[in-house]
Amino acid sequence: MEREELEAKLVALQQEHRDLDHAIDALVEQGTYDQLKVQRLKKRKLHLKDLIARVESQLTPDIIA
Repeated sequence: MEREELEAKLVALQQEHRDLDHAIDALVEQGTYDQLKVQRLKKRKLHLKDLIARVESQLTPDIIA
C-alpha cells in the first residue's frame, strides 16, 4: 500500500473508533441498554484499535539502534 492510502485508512479507522466510543457512551448514558450490543461495540472498538496500531507501525519507519 502507498503511504497516502495508509494515511487515509488510518484516518478512517480512527474516525470509526471515535464514533464507536460516542455510540457506547450514548447507550450507557440512556440507563437502559442492551448489554450484548454494548459488548459487541466494545469488541469492534478493540479490533479497530489493533488495526490502527498495525497501520501506524506500517507508517513508522524501522529505526536501527
